[in-house]
Amino acid sequence: YSEFPSNLCSKRMINGFDFSFNINEDCMEEINDSIVIKSAETDEELCGRGYVHCTAWQESYRGIVCDRYLDTMTVEATTARARKFPDNTLVAKDGDQVVGFAVYSPSRDEDLPDAGEVDAIYVLSEYYGRKVGYRLMNEALSRLSEYNTFFVWVLEKNERAIEFYHKYGFEFDGCKKEWTLGTPVSIVRMVMKRA
Repeated sequence: YSEFPSNLCSKRMINGFDFSFNINEDCMEEINDSIVIKSAETDEELCGRGYVHCTAWQESYRGIVCDRYLDTMTVEATTARARKFPDNTLVAKDGDQVVGFAVYSPSRDEDLPDAGEVDAIYVLSEYYGRKVGYRLMNEALSRLSEYNTFFVWVLEKNERAIEFYHKYGFEFDGCKKEWTLGTPVSIVRMVMKRA
């Protein structure tokens, strides 16, 4: 994920969460009302998730993930994954087009059993700056409202995503994993607790 809000101001409660930032009223007016955030319900929406997944990785992870790995990614493979794991998927739609998605779930990490996880959040680059990622994150956290602790895993070199999560109040907790995506890459966990 690589979009984060600009025009930041002071703290405010949003959906019961005390975020470390807020978008001021002028900035909120910039949100395109034609973009709808909703649960993925149709095969077309899951296909849209697959397209966004593949495209966003290829756009955002150049220089972070091995080019050879990114070049072999296909929309067919990411769509198959979306169809295999359709639960807890939110899509951002501009008309009929899926332009972003988020996946959320109860924790899969044994050392954080009573937490909610935002597994993925991606937005097409042409929608950066339109607060699509902000709206997806807010909705995912709202759907995880039974939890007091939330976390994300992020590529260690994905500075834009890390900045986005920091602005929400997520902080590194010291957990790190190694993945192989053509070449080894590190992912780090960021955690936020409800105020």
